[in-house]
Amino acid sequence: MRTRVSLGLMVASVVFSLSAVAQIPQPPGAMEALEGITSEHASHTAFTFDRDMIQSAAQAFDNGRGLTQPIAGLNSITFQTYRFHEPAFYIPENVHALMHAYNMAGWTHLVDQNAPAKDSASPSKPLTDLWLHFSGVNVDGVTVLIRAPKQMTVVEVSGILKPLDLLHLSGHFGIPKIDSGALMVPAPPER
Repeated sequence: MRTRVSLGLMVASVVFSLSAVAQIPQPPGAMEALEGITSEHASHTAFTFDRDMIQSAAQAFDNGRGLTQPIAGLNSITFQTYRFHEPAFYIPENVHALMHAYNMAGWTHLVDQNAPAKDSASPSKPLTDLWLHFSGVNVDGVTVLIRAPKQMTVVEVSGILKPLDLLHLSGHFGIPKIDSGALMVPAPPER
């Protein structure tokens, strides 16, 4: 475990030292909505694993788990973490604007907590949203937004993936674990 943490810290430091890394294009208006999503000031940390780093990590941690095949289609994985000193109030209009930006750009909102308005604005437990962007039958972009009382995390995955690849990648590289028995149904429009 200690080796994995050390390697993770080493990889993160290399990422910070790179001058040019592949960025995932966000839908128009998404960045503005994300930056103003809360009323709290946040400390922000972000790093990106580019294609070469992802493939190196897959080879190092594969151990016969079959990660190499789905990893081959990845271009980048970006992690953003926002930490708040006080419990955050997520401004409903800005949350809606973020969801609207992804919807208008053709992204499918696949996971929605359907939390009551009060819990959505001031969550007592983490709330997760998941968007997928398709290129034909393949997925070319994934965005995961996790809103918690004192922290918000955004994970963006870019590449060409078969839907089954997402199941294989879940639980690795910070991508949330997907229950293999879960039935995933797209959220209604504008959600």
